[in-house]
Amino acid sequence: MPPTTTLRVLDAFSCAGGAGTGYALAGFDVTGIDIDPQPNYPHRFVQGDAVRFIREHGAEFDLIHASPPCQYDCTLTAGTNQHRRGLHQDLLDPTRTALESTGRPWVIEQPSGRASRRIRADLVLCGEMFGLRVIRHRLFELGGWTATGPAHVPHRGLTIGYRHGRYVSPEQGRYFQVYGNGGGKGTVTEWQDAMGIHWTADRRELAEAIPPAYTGLIGRQAAAWLGAVGRAPLAA
Repeated sequence: MPPTTTLRVLDAFSCAGGAGTGYALAGFDVTGIDIDPQPNYPHRFVQGDAVRFIREHGAEFDLIHASPPCQYDCTLTAGTNQHRRGLHQDLLDPTRTALESTGRPWVIEQPSGRASRRIRADLVLCGEMFGLRVIRHRLFELGGWTATGPAHVPHRGLTIGYRHGRYVSPEQGRYFQVYGNGGGKGTVTEWQDAMGIHWTADRRELAEAIPPAYTGLIGRQAAAWLGAVGRAPLAA
């Protein structure tokens, strides 16, 4: 069959589609895969095991993005809470192995923290780089290709919510803390505006997302790289 006219990206561990939407804005045709149902996912969606799907179907895509769950490496399972690590599966290494088996360029995204010692931080992106009202540092390891990010500009202003016994209101502060149940940290609408995500239904979907601006930047560079190396879109 003739090649498609649009590059295809697999959005693995898609959650509600923050990453996938950035790639869509960069011109990619997006397919999401997640173990849980995602009724608000705004692109083509498949429910299933992401690592298995990458192994079996990853080579069918021009680019693969993966955001494996971070609970195994997050602060909630560190220090005196290390006993909780057993409640979560470590999917970072199996995901990388599956990605490497596809022969396609790929991206792994993780938050800063313990996971930062386990991935190569080829890009570090922050909401302030894109004028967003979140900090939300995220690390990106790139496989088989390279990209560059903007300069990490200084943060300016206070974080909204209760900090060190003091409450900072949305009028006083600049950055929303998009995690947890949101107590004192802003409304769902304020979180949506801060992240650039307006199709989600609740705080859980937002707390698990990354701003589309991040993957929009990555996707534009990936599309340019794919064109520069002469890789035509895959056959339909």
